[in-house]
Amino acid sequence: MNWLLVVVGAMVGAPLRYLTDRTVQARHDSVFPWGTLAVNVTGCLVLGLLTGAAAAGAADAHLQLLLGTGLCGALTTYSTFSYETLRLGETGAGFYAVANVVASVVAGLGAAFVGVSLAQAVWA
Repeated sequence: MNWLLVVVGAMVGAPLRYLTDRTVQARHDSVFPWGTLAVNVTGCLVLGLLTGAAAAGAADAHLQLLLGTGLCGALTTYSTFSYETLRLGETGAGFYAVANVVASVVAGLGAAFVGVSLAQAVWA
C-alpha cells in the first residue's frame, strides 16, 4: 500500500514539474534555469510544511509518503539542477552557474525554514 501512495504522488509531481519548468522558463529570456529553481524551491517549501505538520502531529506517515516522497520526490530535481549548472559553466556562463548554486541553496533552505515555521504556527 505504501508504494502506491508514492506512485500516486509521483504521478502528480512529475508532470507538474515539467509543466511548471516550461511555463516559468518560457517567461524568461535568459540562460539561467529559472524553471528548475522554481520547482526546487517550491518542493522545499512543501516539504518544510509537511515536516512541520508531521512534527506537530497533523500529518501522518501516509501523507508523508504521498506528498513528501511521491510528490516532492518527482517535483524536485537535483540531477537537472546539477546538469544545468555544469552546462552553464561549460558554455562560459560561469556567473550564472555560481548564481544558480547560491540561489538554489539559499532559497531552498529558506523555503524549507519558512514551511516548517508556518506549519508550527498553524499546528503548534
